[in-house]
Amino acid sequence: MRDLPKTSSSHTSGKPTNTDEYLKQLPADQRKALEALRKQILAAAPGCTEHFGYGLPGFKYNDHPMLYLGAAKKHVALYGSVPVGSKDRLKDFKVSKGTIQFTPEKPLPAALVKDIVRMKMAEIDVRWPLKPTVKKVARNTAKNK
Repeated sequence: MRDLPKTSSSHTSGKPTNTDEYLKQLPADQRKALEALRKQILAAAPGCTEHFGYGLPGFKYNDHPMLYLGAAKKHVALYGSVPVGSKDRLKDFKVSKGTIQFTPEKPLPAALVKDIVRMKMAEIDVRWPLKPTVKKVARNTAKNK
């Protein structure tokens, strides 16, 4: 993992341990871009939960990691395997197998983020289907006389 970009504030005391601390340490433009992305992800996946792992803010769906956010010196990024079929829509961004890099000046379009989140959710649903919950039926142990 890369070090966080340096900010003008000197009150930072070590590595962040949660999403809010992580975002507070970023320059204003990167913080704003990742806060917007965070809101888009939460809106597109109402059942997901936020968590902090690998030193990055992340999101879990059905208790499985879905996506992470991060910042580097010259870009911000959305981490997680890039869904199949997204290549054409991502042609204006630097993309690798598990990263989509963009800048605060040129963020990912909201519709694209929504589609990526939905594809990741579908991927998780297929890979780790929820097991049906079985209701236990109370048995009458008293004998009827």
